[in-house]
Amino acid sequence: MSTPAQYYQSLPPVSKFYGVACLMTTSALYLGLYDPWNIALSYQDVFKRFQVWRLITNFFFLGPFSPFFAIRLIMIARYGVLLERGPFDKRTADYVWMLMFGTLSLLVMAAIPFLWTPFMAGSLVFMIVYVWSREFPNAQISIYGVVTLKGFYLPWALLALDLIFGASLMEDIIGMVAGHLYYFLTVLHPLAGGKYVLKTPLWVHKLVAYWGEGIQVNSPVQRDPSAGVAFRGRSYRLDGNRARTTTAPSEQNQTDNSARQPNSGEGVAFRGKSYRLSGH
Repeated sequence: MSTPAQYYQSLPPVSKFYGVACLMTTSALYLGLYDPWNIALSYQDVFKRFQVWRLITNFFFLGPFSPFFAIRLIMIARYGVLLERGPFDKRTADYVWMLMFGTLSLLVMAAIPFLWTPFMAGSLVFMIVYVWSREFPNAQISIYGVVTLKGFYLPWALLALDLIFGASLMEDIIGMVAGHLYYFLTVLHPLAGGKYVLKTPLWVHKLVAYWGEGIQVNSPVQRDPSAGVAFRGRSYRLDGNRARTTTAPSEQNQTDNSARQPNSGEGVAFRGKSYRLSGH
């Protein structure tokens, strides 16, 4: 059994960041540090009052502490981690791009009045679950230890549970739509002979490389080796000469011996045999 600290350190970077961000957002609400409606999605406030942060912050609010919040957070820790360790293993930039594509798709759908919801974190989590169900369709899933079904049917089972518990189904449905759109463009359409049109942009690779977390195979951008280092470089003496580096003992002895030997040619302009003017 691993400790909570070891479990936290073992989590992949993107799922860990998103899960912790959602937990901190709800914790700040519990402490009364902000009004949730100040981070809710409102296109009127975005365009008229230039409160552009609402386009991002609404994806980090899973609601107050409740069983619903706990279930959504467990989904991130379970299915988000399985995705990042499975199909997206060593593809951190691609996983970040999947989440970005999901947020953009959900924002577009939220522009339709009857599809709008103030907080879309639940929809993004449901998109993650849907993509996982398509990547692992034959995985065996147990629902509360009562029903066992294949992974392909997991989103529909969770949708039915939300219906039974009286939760809103709109968040789940648009999350499934966003997940299916991503899976269609990245898997189904190319398999049918279509063009792969959802390639991870270069700026996402640069963002992940700058972040310095995760791994992206065949990345067009090299990871910054100086990430997290304030100063790096060679040292120089004040007289302009480069500082001496530590050498092995044998090399140090050779240097000392050569330093002790006098330079016989020092101060001599010409060197060679001497001859008398008579040629003898």
